[in-house]
Amino acid sequence: MSLKYKRILLKLSGESLMGDQKFGISSEMLTYYAEQIKELVALKAQVAIVIGGGNIFRGLNAESSGIERVTGDYMGMLATCINGMALQSALESNGVYTRLISAIEMRQIAEPYVRRRATRHLEKGRVLIFSAGTGSPYFTTDSAAALRANEINADVILKGTRVDGIYDSDPEKNPNAVKFDNISFAKVISLGLSVMDMTAFTLCQENNLPIIVFDINNPGHLARIAKGESIGTLVA
Repeated sequence: MSLKYKRILLKLSGESLMGDQKFGISSEMLTYYAEQIKELVALKAQVAIVIGGGNIFRGLNAESSGIERVTGDYMGMLATCINGMALQSALESNGVYTRLISAIEMRQIAEPYVRRRATRHLEKGRVLIFSAGTGSPYFTTDSAAALRANEINADVILKGTRVDGIYDSDPEKNPNAVKFDNISFAKVISLGLSVMDMTAFTLCQENNLPIIVFDINNPGHLARIAKGESIGTLVA
């Protein structure tokens, strides 16, 4: 089976781990993601993952609670490490070899990020989980995903969401929203569509790195996209 996308960076939101809960980590969602990622690994795809931390702590909303922005951002980074550890555990329970890599040094828990070592892990078939964002405040996990994807020469960023692609307006609020199958970076900007934050989006645009936005909660989608099926919305 030849893959269209051999080296993939999967971007997951922290909220996607909540399932039906109001916060925290749902064991059912963890198991589901582990199974979907295992399917991708079985196809011999090289997989790296960036996961958010919004199910535990939202750095951007911290200021309203009296926590300064920089401190709040670091707290958000630590939340992504907790999610990364949970996902690593779920994947390894499914027999998938992983490496948890942190942009903030915490040797007892994760490897520090070294680009060449990370690339070598991918070549050996290990799944990488990048945690702690970029390691710097003022950057989102979207920016971390775009940065790491470019650094490891990924073929594509797969952004898993609750909707099946990019629409001209919010499909959860507007039943007449129109879905795009393909859209250019320039058109996304001109229409003001929020695919990723602008820092991340510009980085992908400048380096011609395609982004596919798709419904992560539809079983089998990950593997089918890797094989080249047209699912979700391709930004290129």
